[in-house]
Amino acid sequence: QVQLVESGGGLVQPGGSLRLSCAASGRIFTFNTMGWYRQAPGKQRELVAIATSTGSTNYVDSVKGRFTISRANANNTVSLQMNSLKPEDTAVYYCNFRSYRTVAWGQGTQVTVSS
Repeated sequence: QVQLVESGGGLVQPGGSLRLSCAASGRIFTFNTMGWYRQAPGKQRELVAIATSTGSTNYVDSVKGRFTISRANANNTVSLQMNSLKPEDTAVYYCNFRSYRTVAWGQGTQVTVSS
């Protein structure tokens, strides 16, 4: 099993920045993917950004150029730097871990962008 602990999130004004972090522990295979999904009220959960343990990254179009995902494989952590935040970024953000026969989710952290 893999456990995820998230930190970060909160309330920020439009145009502001926040940083989310997630640490994985447990049985972790060398090749894995970590990333962030979000779910706004009344909407489906969507992928925001993912990063593989080999360095590949992928972003949803709506956050490209504003969000940056980074990983530290040595301690199995992933971070999401979110800049130029917009009200439509408001959602619960979930950390996700995937590897061979394993999928894990964090508990979720609220991000609210409002003036």
